[in-house]
Order: sequence, then C-alpha cells, then structure tokens
Amino acid sequence: MTDDAAAAHPNQLALLGQRRFAPFFWTQFLGAANDNIFKFAFTVLVTYRVQLEWLPAHLAGLVIGAVFILPFLLFSATAGQLADKFDKAQMTRGIKSLELGIMLVAAVGLWTGQMALLLGCIFLLGLHSTLFGPVKFAYLPDHLNERELTGGNGMVEMGTFVAILLGNVVGGLLIALPEGTGPLGLNGAQAVALLCLGLAVAGRLMAQQIPATPASAPGLTINWNPLTETWRNLRLAHGNIVVFRSLLGISWMWFFGAVFLSQFPSFAKDVLHGDEHVASLLLVVFSIGIALGSLACEWLSRRHVEIGLVPLGAIGMSVFAADLWLSSSGLPAVASQGVGVFLAQAAHWRVLADLFMLSVSAGLFSVPMYALIQLRAPASHRARIIAANNILNALFMIASSLLVGALLSAGVSIPAVFGLMALANALVAAYIFLLVPEYLLRFVAWVLSRLVYRFELRGDANIPTSGAAVLICNHVSYVDAVLLMAASPRPIRFLMDHRIFKVPVLGWFFKLAKAIPVAPRSEDPAAYQTAMDAGDQVLAEGDLLAIFPEGGITNNGELQPFKGGVMKIIERRPVPVVPMALTHLWGSFFSRVEGGTAMVRPFRRGLFSRVGLVAAPAQAPETVTLDGLQAEVQGLLKT
Repeated sequence: MTDDAAAAHPNQLALLGQRRFAPFFWTQFLGAANDNIFKFAFTVLVTYRVQLEWLPAHLAGLVIGAVFILPFLLFSATAGQLADKFDKAQMTRGIKSLELGIMLVAAVGLWTGQMALLLGCIFLLGLHSTLFGPVKFAYLPDHLNERELTGGNGMVEMGTFVAILLGNVVGGLLIALPEGTGPLGLNGAQAVALLCLGLAVAGRLMAQQIPATPASAPGLTINWNPLTETWRNLRLAHGNIVVFRSLLGISWMWFFGAVFLSQFPSFAKDVLHGDEHVASLLLVVFSIGIALGSLACEWLSRRHVEIGLVPLGAIGMSVFAADLWLSSSGLPAVASQGVGVFLAQAAHWRVLADLFMLSVSAGLFSVPMYALIQLRAPASHRARIIAANNILNALFMIASSLLVGALLSAGVSIPAVFGLMALANALVAAYIFLLVPEYLLRFVAWVLSRLVYRFELRGDANIPTSGAAVLICNHVSYVDAVLLMAASPRPIRFLMDHRIFKVPVLGWFFKLAKAIPVAPRSEDPAAYQTAMDAGDQVLAEGDLLAIFPEGGITNNGELQPFKGGVMKIIERRPVPVVPMALTHLWGSFFSRVEGGTAMVRPFRRGLFSRVGLVAAPAQAPETVTLDGLQAEVQGLLKT
C-alpha cells in the first residue's frame, strides 16, 4: 500500500498543521457551528418559549429551514461568479466580516426579544453560507494536489457535520438556561448572543491567516441575473458528463439525507417511543457516521480521487436504509423512554447500527464526488459550477420535504418512507452508474485491487494527473487493465488484443470501458489502422492511453518481445511515455500458469494474493525507443 505522496504527508490529519489548510478548515468549522447554534437556539425559542401568531410553533422548524435555504436559490449563481472573479482569501475575509455584522444584529434581537429581526438574521446567515459555499469547495484544489484532495474534502465534510452536531447541542443547551443561571448571570438568549458573537470574531481572525488564492477568472463580467447564470453554469457542467452526473449525485445525496434528518424528531417520538433526548441521540449517531465515512475515504482510496467508492456508498445507503425500515417496523408501543431505557433494549441497537452505517455510506458516496468535481471542473469556472450544485442541492432538499410530506399525509408510515428511499436510491444509483460507466468500472477496479488481491503500488506519482500520455505495461493476466485502472486517478483508454473481448464478463466489462480492440496488422490491416486512429484520438483529447506492447498475455510468465505499434502511436502523436510493470501476477487468479494457454487452477494461490504495480518516471517522446522501453519494463520487474 505504499504511496509516494503519502510518504511526505502521512494522512489527512497532517493538513491541520499546515497554513494552506488549517486556517481555512477552522474558518469553515467556526462558521458552520455558529450558523447551527443560532438557528437551533432560535427554533427552540419560538417552539417552546415564545408564542407568535405569525409563526406557529408546529411550523417553526419548517419556516426557519425554508428561510435559511432561500438565499441559496436566489444568490448562489452570483456567489459563484464572485468566487471565480476575486481572490478567495479576500472573499473569505469579506464573508466573515459580514457574519460578524449579522451576529451583532442577532445579538440585539436576542437581547431585546425581537423575533422578526431574528428571523431576518436567519435569512442573512443563509446568505452568508451561500456566499461561502463556492469559495469553500473551489479553494481546496488551488492548495491541495490530487493525492490530497480526497483527504481534504473528507476533513471538511467531517468538520461540517461535527460543527452541525455541536451547534445543535450547544444551542439547545444554552437557550434552555433559566433566567440568571447562565454565565455572568445571563439568560439563555443572552448567552447564545455572546457565544455567537465570539465565534464570529474568532472566524474573522482565523480567516486573516488564510493564504492568498489568486482569482481564477479575474476578467469575468458579473451576470447579476441568477436564472440565466444558473442555466449557463449547468450547461457548462453538462459539457463534462462525469462532472454533471456528479452534481446530480451529490444533490440526490442531500435529497436522501434530508428525508432522515427531517424525520428524526417524529421517528424518535412516534416509532421508537423515545423522548427528545433519543431524537438528539439519532442526530449524534448520524453526524458521527457521516464524519467517520468522510474521513475513511482517504484510507480506502489510497489518497487518490477514487470514485469507485461511490457505488460502495450507494450500496450501503440502500442496504442499511432497507434494514432500518425492517428493524423499526412493528416495535411495541410503550411509554416515552429516555436514552437509558432506550439503549437497554437490543432491538434499538440494530436501529442505531443501521443509522450509523447508512450515514457512513453517505460519507463514502459524497466525498469522492466533491473531489471529482473539483479535479475535473475547469479552474476558470469551478466556483460557478459548485454554486450551481448548491442550487440543485437546495431544490432537491425542497423536493424531498414535499415528497415526504405527501407520503406521510397519504398514511405511509415513517419506516415505510425509509424503505421507499432505499428502493429509490438503488434505482437512482443504477441509473447514474449506467449513464456514467466510469463509476462502475472504478468500483470493480477497487474491489479487485482491495478485496481479491493485495495490491501494492510504487511510483504511482509518476502517472500523470493531467495531459496526454502513453502508459506501457507488461501483460500477465486477463485483469491487467483493471489493475491499471485502480492505480490511476484518471480514466484510461486501452488498446487491447481483440481476442480478450470474447472472454465472458471481461469482454463486456472492457467494452463498457471503451477499450479499443486491436488485431495484428497481418491478420486484419483495416482493423489495425482503425485501432491506431482511435488511439491517436484519445491522445489528441489529452487523455491517457495504455498499451500492452507484447501484443498478448504471456504464456510463461516472462516478458515477451515488444511489437512496434507503440512506436507508431508515439511517432504520430509525440507525448510522454510512462513505463510500468505488473509484478507477482503470474499464476494468480486471472493469469495463465506455466506452459498453459488459458486460466488453469486460477485460485491456487488463495485469496488476497499479493500483486503489485511499479511505474517509472515518464520519458520524453524524442528519447523513446522500443528496445529502451522493453529494457525499462524488464528492469522494473526486478525491483
């Protein structure tokens, strides 16, 4: 599991000791905590303490949530343009100054009990979050490399949900303080006011330490019409189908998650027969699960942007949502239970386990998608594409609320709603993965390299993260191409022996991967030329092309003489060439064995057999020779 980049930075937590990440992380953490302390405290205030004719208690949570989300719909398009046009560090400082002003107004409202003013502050905090969203996600790829991007996004996602959790807990505890029992003899509202002011000041001071981040599109002319600008950004994202489907995938995750988050109070009270502390327990379990799932992405991806985790997350979301439906259906009606009584019953531990694993799966689903969008969206439009995603997220969450409300009004139980979401998630995931096979291909590659083999990488930092290049490698087994997919952070197109397309399952898989079948020129000159033309087009588009120069799988485990097709590709399109070698594959699951022409006793080495890939530094096209490439690969096999 060696990774050259990991040697310099052992894990994502090391980023907290670096100025390029730490001030940004704590700025966004403090902002998310502040939003949620104030929002939850205000919700409790108008639900339990203050009776308002214009804001009935039973609608308070819905109205406050809608007011907070409204700025995302109105101003996200403008926020994305501002984040592309101006230095993101300067933008962050301006946004944090705005937060400080909002909290000053909120403090006045809390001190004087002006509820309408506080509701206006909820709207302004939504505006603050709207402006910061595109900056937050566009900042990371400017300061983190490809091998740090998944870990950085995992840290941000973890920090966000921990901040939400702490914000809800602290806001609820403070606002419930009786008169004169708070710090310095303050009541609950006054204590919330001072804390929110203090966090706003801390966030502004932390933002001052964020390093300069030059504008990606300083000459941009702002289009102040949010409708036309949103449509323009969505069309831009649609130009890269993987990015666009990732936007939809993230929005679907928010749709899915909003169903569960919105139903925790009712689920705890009416289904689990618990009190408000049980509802808080559900939120704690859900938040911790999201945080741990987000952090796990770096370890599971070996510090690459690994979208193969997305189908794994989708499977978990459906499986555990379905089991949550089963585990919570038919629970006996009892008197309201506190946390202690609730946890004393074994059936409830299954409910909590389902909720925890569902949220872990949601973290695995979302973090790689965020990292992929940041990596592949054009830098000049990255913030605007993320802003468009924020609008989609808001729309999907609103649709989620309307759908769940309609289902509950029609008499569908809360557990049954969860079951329907499990089914819907499976259908949506299948739809996305069939439309964008790269997710499914990367998932298969991830499973093969982590669960079938013990796959070790050396020199994988030599695989280019941008620009055209030719990868050449020895050919040992029927799954060599899949292992190369697992090693590369980018899609690879393969020139492959046409006969492998006749192998059941594998042939379908490589067709799905858009591999290019090539026949020997002596057998079919026209097919050979078609393959050469297709390979050249891949390089012309700036992508990676992999070739197995031996022309077929070795029959004896030894490196076979290289054929000249690779030189024709390079002479026609001079690009860097990366020599690579697969090691310890001979005699494994999908290889031939000594003297054989097909797979014989493929499992003789048992499960989890150790295999590896070694990549050498790229060679300039003018220095490449066929004999030199063969010698380089032969040397890699001996390392």
